[in-house]
Amino acid sequence: MKVLGLGIFNLILAIFLSPLLEGIARKVVALIQSRIGPPLLQPYFDLLKLFGKEEVTNTDNILFKYTPLICFSSTLLLALLIPFGIDAPLSMSGDIIVFSYILIFSALMVLISGISSGSPYGVIGSSREMMMILTVEPVFVIALITAAVKSESLSFSGIAQWQIDNGLPFSMMVAGTALFLTILRSLSRMPFDIVEAETEIMGGPFIEQAGPKLALFKWSYYVKNLVFASLFFSVFFPWPHFDFALLNIIMVLVKIGVFVSIVAVVHSVNPRLRVDQTIKYFGVIIFIAFAGLAFALVGV
Repeated sequence: MKVLGLGIFNLILAIFLSPLLEGIARKVVALIQSRIGPPLLQPYFDLLKLFGKEEVTNTDNILFKYTPLICFSSTLLLALLIPFGIDAPLSMSGDIIVFSYILIFSALMVLISGISSGSPYGVIGSSREMMMILTVEPVFVIALITAAVKSESLSFSGIAQWQIDNGLPFSMMVAGTALFLTILRSLSRMPFDIVEAETEIMGGPFIEQAGPKLALFKWSYYVKNLVFASLFFSVFFPWPHFDFALLNIIMVLVKIGVFVSIVAVVHSVNPRLRVDQTIKYFGVIIFIAFAGLAFALVGV
């Protein structure tokens, strides 16, 4: 019953709270740009509008048809592995391994959507997505391995508890920094939205998606916003920590709101990077992540 209750709680947060975080981000962007901006609930309205639209497609490819649903489902599964101030519903001994596989699988659905769309812009977007998978996902894996080595646990809950008991070592600080800089790309925000790049390739992998299927892809990114922010704060920086679960949940939600605001600020003040600039950037981030792992192996 406890696992079921925690699972329902995490899914409710992921499904219904994630669009609100997108609304907060849009408000922050509007504030920086001296605009009033859309209503805070505009992402909910956008999703409802897309779900109410007719689905128009130019291909009968079965991969193109089902990738949005698979992407959204796998993203929700990620939410069941992350502790939101309390234990994760699917907490197990290999959280990190399962999380990494599902994260890559979710990204592959975006890639397959573009390839199977029949559009040259979709193929270009998919080639960029593949490049991102090869440069970004290793940073995630290295940062999580660093946490596992330092805490001697492959469980997110175990790592978080070790952090609470022992404080923040230097290696985890370095790995957390690399993870944060990588999350900016995983959310497809400026300056790393080269996969979609509406002004260049008109949405890339999503160019032929419409109606409910496009809504599922957008909703997946909203959920990832919540999942990555909670991963960053619950696992790498779980302080302050209280003895009451409700206070921990509230604190995590507050920190997630701050995280979303910071991402929105970065989005507002940076232009889109070129592909070669992005590769150089993540070359540096991978070096930082490996440095964190090296420090963990020597006990720092």
